[in-house]
Amino acid sequence: MVQTDPQADGSAPAAAPPAGEAPAPRRPSLSPSRAADFKTCPLLYRFRTIDRLPERKSLAAVRGTLVHSVLERLYDLPPARRTPENALELLEPAWADLRDEPGIAELFGTAQPDGAETDANAPESVEAWLASAGKLVEKYFALEDPRRIQPEGREQLVEVTLPDGLLLRGYVDRLDVAANGALRVVDYKTGSMPREAFESKALFQMKFYALVLWRTRGVVAAQLKLIYLGDGDALTYAPEETELVRFERTLLAIWSAIERAVATGEFRPNKTRLCGWCDHQALCPSWGGTPPPFPAEAAASAGWRTTLPVSPA
Repeated sequence: MVQTDPQADGSAPAAAPPAGEAPAPRRPSLSPSRAADFKTCPLLYRFRTIDRLPERKSLAAVRGTLVHSVLERLYDLPPARRTPENALELLEPAWADLRDEPGIAELFGTAQPDGAETDANAPESVEAWLASAGKLVEKYFALEDPRRIQPEGREQLVEVTLPDGLLLRGYVDRLDVAANGALRVVDYKTGSMPREAFESKALFQMKFYALVLWRTRGVVAAQLKLIYLGDGDALTYAPEETELVRFERTLLAIWSAIERAVATGEFRPNKTRLCGWCDHQALCPSWGGTPPPFPAEAAASAGWRTTLPVSPA
């Protein structure tokens, strides 16, 4: 999913405290997307999580959100009605809930033959764009028969606190539980399946979910399934307990590096081919930019430990 995290900084939302009690302090946490951000570029992690700088929406990303919404709503229908025709009818109400969000209206301009199929930010008519989303929804039915599936959860929050205190949290597109208790974690992608060399990167998010479910339920997921609607393919993987133990150590190492960076305010940029999709090149030293001063006060108020001076309240 594109799926981006609803809580952009990865922090856990605080529950409402009982009357007369002070609210609990905010607590930083790690999500799959934020962990991937730090692995890709520590400075990108800082801009998104600490500075919380705004980023432009793209037609491709918004289309992914729309398709996810349709597939989530599809499972609200009785099994017999989960057909391609009924799924396409869900596009308009899902779009009605999405189109008024800030930054979406300006993505659309005059009609173009290919639009976002060739450029994620190319102006495109709403009609052509919705049609492209509809094609992705239709392609889903070639990969699964939703009439035979009854998910336990959709867009489900999964979280766990590890023994060292690290809070892991994320949202699973779909969680299936078989009669024998076997778990299947499903994630929808609106792009194409990556080449074999990049499969491990694609599975990072799914192993994250598998680790949280194992720690909370004591069951290793029988299958992790990535559904790629762009080319109508799927990637499946069966993790093992020893693998999840190693993956947990990897996440702890990433978290330790994040904590050190926050404490010192030192987030180094990592120049790669992915920089072409980054909204923050103007602030990046790798592109001749200068980052804003590290927001130590904002980091402290979000629950981070920092050795940098914080102005008194």
